[in-house]
This record gives sequence, structure tokens and C-alpha cells, in this order.
Amino acid sequence: MCLHRITLLLLLTSLSLLAGCSLSQNQIRWADTVVTASVDHTLTCEHDDHCAVPSPLLDAATQALAESTDTQPVNVVTLLSDSENALVARLNLIRSARRSIDVQTYIWDQDDAGQLILDELVQASRRGVQVRILADQLFSFGDVNLLNRLARVHSQFEVRLYNPTFHKAQTPPLEFAAGIVCCFMKFNQRMHNKLLLVDDSIGITGGRNYQDRYFDWDDEFDYVDRDVMVGGAAAKAMAHSFELFWTHKRSTPLTHLRDVNRSLVNDAAPRTSPEMIWPAPHYAHPARVARVQDEAGDADWLADNLLPDSLRTTSLVEYFSDLPAKTQQPQKRNAREFTARVMRLVGEAQNEVLLQTPYLVMSRRAQTIFKRLHKRETPPRIIVSTNSLASTDAFAVYALSYKHRKRYLKNYGFEIYELKPHAPGPAEDNAYASEDGGPGLNTLPKPANHRKPIANSETRSLFGSRRGRGSRPAPLISAGRRFGLHAKSIVVDDNFAMVGSHNFDPRSDHYNTEAGVIVYDRDFAAQLREDILRDTQAENAWVIAPRQPSIPLLSGISEVIGDISESLPVFDLWPYRYATSYDFKAGCTPMRPNDPAFFSCYTPVGDFPDVALSPKLIYTRLITAFGAGVKGIL
Repeated sequence: MCLHRITLLLLLTSLSLLAGCSLSQNQIRWADTVVTASVDHTLTCEHDDHCAVPSPLLDAATQALAESTDTQPVNVVTLLSDSENALVARLNLIRSARRSIDVQTYIWDQDDAGQLILDELVQASRRGVQVRILADQLFSFGDVNLLNRLARVHSQFEVRLYNPTFHKAQTPPLEFAAGIVCCFMKFNQRMHNKLLLVDDSIGITGGRNYQDRYFDWDDEFDYVDRDVMVGGAAAKAMAHSFELFWTHKRSTPLTHLRDVNRSLVNDAAPRTSPEMIWPAPHYAHPARVARVQDEAGDADWLADNLLPDSLRTTSLVEYFSDLPAKTQQPQKRNAREFTARVMRLVGEAQNEVLLQTPYLVMSRRAQTIFKRLHKRETPPRIIVSTNSLASTDAFAVYALSYKHRKRYLKNYGFEIYELKPHAPGPAEDNAYASEDGGPGLNTLPKPANHRKPIANSETRSLFGSRRGRGSRPAPLISAGRRFGLHAKSIVVDDNFAMVGSHNFDPRSDHYNTEAGVIVYDRDFAAQLREDILRDTQAENAWVIAPRQPSIPLLSGISEVIGDISESLPVFDLWPYRYATSYDFKAGCTPMRPNDPAFFSCYTPVGDFPDVALSPKLIYTRLITAFGAGVKGIL
């Protein structure tokens, strides 16, 4: 009865919200009039180049464009695995913009990283640069007062929100649930693209959103993530893709949003100064913000950290993006262009596929491809770097990855390496990026073991969000700042590589729009391969391998029961899985799980190593047992 009442309440809420969903043209015109009357038009620069700062990054892109022809494009490609480099590159490019800056993102938070980038974009617009921000509504700019200010911050600055729920900027929990009930397909179709494009000449795309944990600035939980910066011919495809999204009917101007519209109309009094519209940010850690601001303008720092490993290439570099509002309808399959392209490249592998994904839940298309590869007479090696339960903040997704371990190992031939929560590799990177305070901070050298540059969390489903207790990772036995994998990358046969937003899961295949860069260059592929393999090293990851049979007959019976249990859509209750986690023994030589000597050098550490007994551990087991039906939307 209780469930029926909740469902009825959600249906009634949905109907009432839909009934008053859209604004009238008069309401929109009224808010537009308020914005026109109060928006800031003053410019801080009168020069033709809008006082752009010198940038070796933009200069290299401009030169590549000048040398490109229709038959021989030229690009400069830089892998941004280091969080400090990824943030500094963004700041430098924003300051170097002469004409335009376009930004797409899935999450924009108001912590230090979010405030810093937003403030730099506002300052760029005040120089006279056209700034456009397109953010997915569900997890970006949830503060209506902030959006009120952004609507009027400058005439050169514009924000739109993609696919707003009930035409609002804010989505409280009840409306979140009502959106699922009334408009399931539309509600679940999110814009997962990440792009920062400057002057249609150079862009950054990959996995990072605008939130502290994507730049090693969170005090408790940070992401191992990756972007790629591309300057040159491929930037034209980025510009074309952004324009398609910007002009799509789901990209909604702020005055068309019910709550922002109401806020603007109720706050029609003009502000007397730009500072009233946009006061200076207040940072929780001002010293490290000051450090990256200084580095972004330091030619020597840029030369030492971003330029040495940038690759100037005449090899093919392709930017792919799904189209807005992609769908499974057969007549609109071209909307899934990027998804289809990635899958075709994986299916053509001959020797090795190296896959890094935070969520090891395979779509049907991916399952078919990997099964076919494994059935070859000489199958390629498939190496997978992913999260453990101890390192992920998406425990519901991990539960289904855990459910299908046997399928991954036996049917697809995966070698699976799960990131440890306190892996020393990410900890080395974090030690510098999170440094905060002390005299002479801006002149600190990077530690010798810092990862060199090689040229709140994403909500995964209906099970919780990036805000609140539901987004926190499972409690651990060990203490200290932890790290979770968020990078999405592929290297195939050392010939080409992909960095993007695609998680290779059902949600990325069928619901979210995804984007990324595919580089057909052996040097770039080698750089990315080395970067991913670092996260699979013994000190950084546990290995997933079959259990050793302790009592042959009983172990065999247990495996049969486990097979039957796993095949059930619900009631997969058998607690003993085919495979478990192993840790490397000191003094041994690292080896693959199929090596006959593997068990002599690796110790089983349980299915969920380092995870404390907690409700989330219980939820993981329950979702393993009963959650198969929601696999497609996780």
C-alpha cells in the first residue's frame, strides 16, 4: 500500500508539473527585457585582440591550422593526465582567447575549481570575448540566484542548460522522481559531452567536469581522470558539434526556465556596478588557486610542463560526438555516431585492446564485440583498468560488474585490474596539486616521482546523485584520502587511441550523448598506453582472477550453483563468485592471471578488499541479486 501511495503521489506531482511546465511568450519577453535593461555592457579592453595574453598553446594550434590543407590536416595533440596541467591549460587558453570560448559540461559545481573557471570566463567576456556555456541541467548551476547573476553578468556571456526537467534549473528530489515516472526516456537522456573550445582553433575534451575532485582538489576523494588537448584542423569539428548542441531545442536559455525567469522578474532593479552583479569569488583554499593562476601566465612553467610532450602530427585526428537527443530509433542511428565509431574500432583489434573505464558494465553491443574477439583462433589481449568497490562512488554500478565477473573472464578473456583506493600512483600526483599554503608556494618544484604530462561525482543512474550522503564511497577499513578512476580511454594495437567521455556501458550507448578524440598516431598511442598501464601496476591495483578450488568437489558444485544464480535476472543470491581479488606478493615478479605461476605470487584478498561492513556493502550485494533489470540505465 505504501508503494502504491508513493507512485500515485509521483504521478500527481508529474501531472501538476507538466500542466504548468512551459512559460508563455509574454513571461519570456518580460524576463528578456529585465536582462536587456540590467546586463553589463562595459568592456575592460579596447584592443582588437581583446587584450588576449600570449599562449604557446594557442600559437601552436594557429600554426597547425595555417599549415593544414583539405588533404593533409595538421594537429597538435597533448595528453592531459596530470590534473594540474589540465587545469592550468584551461586557464591559459581562456586568457588567450581573442574571439570566442565555447564550453560544454555535464557537471558544474560551485567549489573552488568551479568558481575559478567560471570567474575566468566572466573576465574573458568583459574583455569582449564571446563566451557561451552549455551545461547539462541536472547537475550544473543548481543555484537560481547564481543563474540570475549569470544572465546579466555581461552582454558577451550566455548560459544555456540542456534538457531541463520540467523547464526548471533546480530539480528537488520529489521532482527528480517525478521526472522518471512521467518522462523516463527524455529524463534519462543527458548531455555527457565535455568540451572547452577557444577561437575555434584549440579544444580540450575528455572526462573532467568542473568540480574539485576532477583536479585533485577534494580533501577526501579525488578522481584519476584524463583529457586531451587538440589544436588545429580537428577543432573545426569541435566547433561544428558545439553549434549543433547550442541551437538544439533542448538547449534552453536562462529566461526560458521557470525558476530563473521568476527570479529575474522579481529582481528587476538594475545593479549599479559590475561588482554587484559579479563579486570576486571566495575560495576555500586560496593559496592553491593562486598557484595555478600564476602558472597559467608563466611561460617557463608552460614550456616545462605542457609543451615538451605535445605531438605535432599529420596523422588522422578525429573529433566525434553523438548528436543531441540521441535515440535508439532505427531511423536516427546516426545520432550515435561517436558510440558506433568507437565500437567499430574495438571490433577491428588484432593484437591488444587496452580499456580504461570507471564502470565495467558492458552494453549488448560491447558484449557481442568482445565475445567475437575472444572466439578468434588467436584472440587479442584485452586489458581492463577499472574501479574496485573501495575506489568507486558508484556502488550500484559496481554491483552489476561484480555480478558478471565470470562472463568477463571466461567469455571475453578480460584481464581486469581494479584500482586500490590509496594507490601510490594517484597519491603522488595529488601531493602536488593539493598542496595548500606556505611561503614561496608558487615556486615549488614538482616532486621527482610526480606523473609527467604525456604531451562532487558523476551521477551514474537513478541510484543517488553527486550531492548528499548517497554519493559518498563505501566506508573503508583503512584511512586517508582515496582515489577513484574516472578516465575513459582505449588503445588498440598500439596504432590508435581514444580519449573521451564514453564509459562503454549501456547508458553511454543508448542515453547520454558522448564525445571524444580518436588519434591514429603510434607515438600518441604509446603515451596513452603507458599512462593507463601505470594504473594497473601491482602497487596501484588488485587483479581479478578465478578462485583456487579449496575442496575440488565442493568448489565445482559451488561454481555450478553460481552459474545458475548469475543467469537469473533476479534472486542472484549465491554469495560465492567465480572470481575474487588478488594482491601481489612482495619479492615476486608481476604476471598475468593466466600464467601457471600466478597463484604463487598473488594472494587472495576477498571480493571487496579494504571495504568495511556498512549499508553500502549490503546494498552492493542486494543490487547484485536484484538489480539486473536496471542495468541499461546505470
